[in-house]
Amino acid sequence: MRKSAADRFRHLFNRSLVFVRNQQNQQHRLSPIPLSSSRFSSMASDSPFPVTAQNINPQVLKCQYAVRGEIVTLAQNLQKDLQANPGAHSFDEIIYCNIGNPQSLGQQPITFFREVLALCDHPALLDKSETQGLFSADSIERAWQIVDQIPGRATGAYSHSQGIQGLRETIAAGIGERDGFPCNADDIFLTDGASPAVHMMMQLLTRSEKDGILCPIPQYPLYSASITLHGGHLVPYYLDEATGWGLEISEVKKQLEDAKSKGINVRALVVINPGNPTGQVLAEENQRAIVEFCKKEGLVLLADEVYQENVYVPEKKFHSFKKVSRSMGYGDNDICLVSFQSVSKGYHGECGKRGGYMEVTGFSPDVREQIYKVASVNLCSNITGQILASLIMSPPKGVCYVIKDHGISFDLSMTIILGWLDKAPKVGDESYESFMAEKNAILSSLTKRAKSLEEALNKLEGVTCNKAEGAMYLFPRIRLPEKAIKAAEAEKTAPDAFYCKRLLNATGVVVVPGSGFGQVPGTWHFRCTILPQEDRIPAIVTRLTEFHEKFMNEFRD
Repeated sequence: MRKSAADRFRHLFNRSLVFVRNQQNQQHRLSPIPLSSSRFSSMASDSPFPVTAQNINPQVLKCQYAVRGEIVTLAQNLQKDLQANPGAHSFDEIIYCNIGNPQSLGQQPITFFREVLALCDHPALLDKSETQGLFSADSIERAWQIVDQIPGRATGAYSHSQGIQGLRETIAAGIGERDGFPCNADDIFLTDGASPAVHMMMQLLTRSEKDGILCPIPQYPLYSASITLHGGHLVPYYLDEATGWGLEISEVKKQLEDAKSKGINVRALVVINPGNPTGQVLAEENQRAIVEFCKKEGLVLLADEVYQENVYVPEKKFHSFKKVSRSMGYGDNDICLVSFQSVSKGYHGECGKRGGYMEVTGFSPDVREQIYKVASVNLCSNITGQILASLIMSPPKGVCYVIKDHGISFDLSMTIILGWLDKAPKVGDESYESFMAEKNAILSSLTKRAKSLEEALNKLEGVTCNKAEGAMYLFPRIRLPEKAIKAAEAEKTAPDAFYCKRLLNATGVVVVPGSGFGQVPGTWHFRCTILPQEDRIPAIVTRLTEFHEKFMNEFRD
């Protein structure tokens, strides 16, 4: 049994590896070949299909997205083999720690959000008497408000291309409450998650390969992929691992000047806060320096803030770049700022609902008109995602007391004040306590999981891992023996990818090699989510520890 299982794995592994190598070879062959070459013609004519890998858009071939790349393909093949042949491997399941997909790993949705969505999707329930006993009063009230704002009162209808006006107003009010500065609903563009919004801005800003976008390294591969797809140039700036993945303005300036010297016209700066895959939370002072830099250099600031609810250390707080720039006295005429938010992350984790938005400020009316035109090509984002985006920016509110001032001095004893409060009218949402309990339980658990995994990784030989201050990931550095690096070279794969494949083979745990995110040359990492449920973490730590010890012993120099 064990021998046949190993043979099956080798077969699956080799099949996936051959496929990836063929794809890579096609990319290498493609770039120097003009479309009119006889070689291209013969390759195309050899295929029975009119569309081949040799005649599609070359930017598509260049595009890479490591989060769902080669190792995930291999994991999916292994999962099929596990289903077809139970007991064929030393593990009985694949644990996907490659992507921030909380509900796939057991996280439960927020009750209030789902109640409102259910009532909006089937508004006939709102007229039924039984609904009062099944749904909270505030979810019913919120659903009525939202249904009245939807065209035709139907979630299956198209909306305005920027999103439903009433929902944008709710989001704008939530942003204003968060930041202490007003937000205009006309600045909000609702999208199917944050990713389409990023693509939209890359499409707007990129005219040719001479247009560059400053991106952090390591970065979320959405940025490198979208820049490649739209024909632009990624200008890397390196985060400092030694200082907890710090963003140094001197490094950004150095890379900007280097790009300019090569004839690259740098259009924008991407900042991911909290960081993905690195998990750092920027200090407000650092953010002020970034805003000042973008203003001085005339760069669009693209602020990826989808993890704003995911902060796990008490000494750090999330501050939006909108709040920071406004607190510095800068308005629409001073800096171009685009902020991205998503329903997929935070404590909500509603990845499959595909909801999000971008807040666009500091652009001229004629450019805003073009942004709207691009949005309108897609008609509108899905209505369920729009509703969720409004809910996360306007969740249930706590109880407040309505006290009228009748000219009585408020310099009173606590006993008298408490007596008044007991009799005062109370205004608040019925779901507030249960909502806060669910939210706090999720965030508290994520904090514990992050710490447990961080501690376990730092105990491994040759592994160092910075603290996860926020987001949903750890990005440990692995110092691999020279023997392992040479073995990876023999297989024509990156050393960290070699490690991650071996980890998958031995444990069923899927992580993403750091080479898919970018890293300082000569260093190796992997990204691992903190999302498996708390009771699963010890088993994952055990699998990882046992594998790492065997790996290091096998390849010890």
